[in-house]
Amino acid sequence: MELISGIPEKYAKATESGDLLFFPSTTTLHQENGVEFEIRLCPALEKKPNLPPPHFDSYEDCEKAEGTKPDPFAPPHNANLLIGELKDEDESEDYVVLFNKYSVVPHHILLVTKEFHSQTAPLLPSDLVQTYKLLLAARDAGRKFFAFYNCGTLSGASQPHKHLQLLPIDPDGPPVERLARKAKLEVPERPFALSTLPYANHIRRLPSSLSSSTPSTELSHILSAAFMSLLDLAISTIRHDPNYPIGPPSYNVILTLEHMHVIPRRGETYTLHETGEELSVNALGFAGTLLVKSERELEAVRKESIGSILRGVGLESVHDLQSL
Repeated sequence: MELISGIPEKYAKATESGDLLFFPSTTTLHQENGVEFEIRLCPALEKKPNLPPPHFDSYEDCEKAEGTKPDPFAPPHNANLLIGELKDEDESEDYVVLFNKYSVVPHHILLVTKEFHSQTAPLLPSDLVQTYKLLLAARDAGRKFFAFYNCGTLSGASQPHKHLQLLPIDPDGPPVERLARKAKLEVPERPFALSTLPYANHIRRLPSSLSSSTPSTELSHILSAAFMSLLDLAISTIRHDPNYPIGPPSYNVILTLEHMHVIPRRGETYTLHETGEELSVNALGFAGTLLVKSERELEAVRKESIGSILRGVGLESVHDLQSL
């Protein structure tokens, strides 16, 4: 897919033009629960305003809501941020692929529905297929990406327009995948959980035979079946929590070539005991990377433990009850 191979050149052009803003960061490794977490310190985040999480059901609602900015994913798109367009022929759904305008990691890209769909909506077969095809194209180009989706008001989503995010990673990343790969499964097609993690997590291993030549209809069937089975478990987990906040369920999705993860959420932010600051957590945190904006916040996260933070915004696992 030429779209992937063209990313480095287009990224350089977007940064040189000033249309894409890159914020440098440093990474600290932190071992917990069998995962080598990454704590990424980005001081520029100090200047980022705290906006309420989006919960708009339509573009009209987004336009009418007071105090909100216009939809940044609506056309016309900035030519330097636009990487390309995709069309899912089976579902007749159109997408644009954009650079993340505010990047902490180079080559951070977004797969955005061309028409407005809400970020509170579950992933459709076309969303999954087009995302997975981008991951396959990256592999074919000698690169490795993973994708994530923040669904709902408690998921850490920052925009109301439906979009998945894709980030380049090390060959064995993201961090939580290293743990998922070690899981020995009697029935690979069945969902499983990583019991060493202190929060509810639901995972499906994907067939190793999937490739760029796999027909879209087959990809759609496999990915949709995996997602629905995991979403059912996530909603079941939420129903076991008598104090779950009123409203539609929120969850994070992590997608690699090997696994699909769904993590139910009960909170968008975690209050650090030492500083009193609120730490926003999205799917990246559950993939194994937390973003902090100061040395003080970094030290507070290490003292608090990442497991406690993720459990604080996640739910208690009831996997043993669900697998009976």
